[in-house]
Amino acid sequence: MLPSALARLSGQLIVSVQADDGSPLRDTSHILALGRAALLGGAAGLRLRSAPDIAALRAVTGVPIIGLTKQTHPGTEVYITATPEEVREVAAAGADIVAFDATDLPRPFTVAELVRAAHDAGALAMADISTLEEARAAYAAGADIVGTTMSGYTPHSPQQTGPDFALMAALRAAKLPFIAEGRLNTPELARQALDLGALAVVVGSAITRPDHVTRWFAQALHGSSGEQM
Repeated sequence: MLPSALARLSGQLIVSVQADDGSPLRDTSHILALGRAALLGGAAGLRLRSAPDIAALRAVTGVPIIGLTKQTHPGTEVYITATPEEVREVAAAGADIVAFDATDLPRPFTVAELVRAAHDAGALAMADISTLEEARAAYAAGADIVGTTMSGYTPHSPQQTGPDFALMAALRAAKLPFIAEGRLNTPELARQALDLGALAVVVGSAITRPDHVTRWFAQALHGSSGEQM
């Protein structure tokens, strides 16, 4: 049986409401407005990147929140919720599920340590992976769910402009539950991910990052390819 937060997300759309540092939308007040707009549109869950953003939306909604941090750390390329302290910070802000990098990149803390920190804080542990092998390892370490978030963002995963449907199919064949995320930038692609067995689908840039979407159009008009996340 799925934990409550994951059961509520089954078959649903999760909207990632994030803005890059330096974006005019980075302020928490803007994230709050974007999150509320996503909820009005039918989002069943939110994915948020900082404790202030999580706390602001937790105050106005009871939907499941996937929380994370994005911080650089010396000696590692791991960027998403890299330490137990960050895990605890995200959970304390009101996240039901804490997402963290669970790839094979050199890391300051093991996946098992991050899982344990999430569970000790009363949250579920979501392992962001880029390969089937990483997914297997994350579940062996106690993760509650994996996400395809990191495919294309590690040197050992496919570098492609579209979603990694091959990874999704492999996860389904291995009977490993997963949340689909990464370059699912049309309703048709999101539906395809669900049909491939995803528990739920995360969509971010195509909904909440107008600067990214504007860049897609501008680059298309100038004949160059751009980020399609």
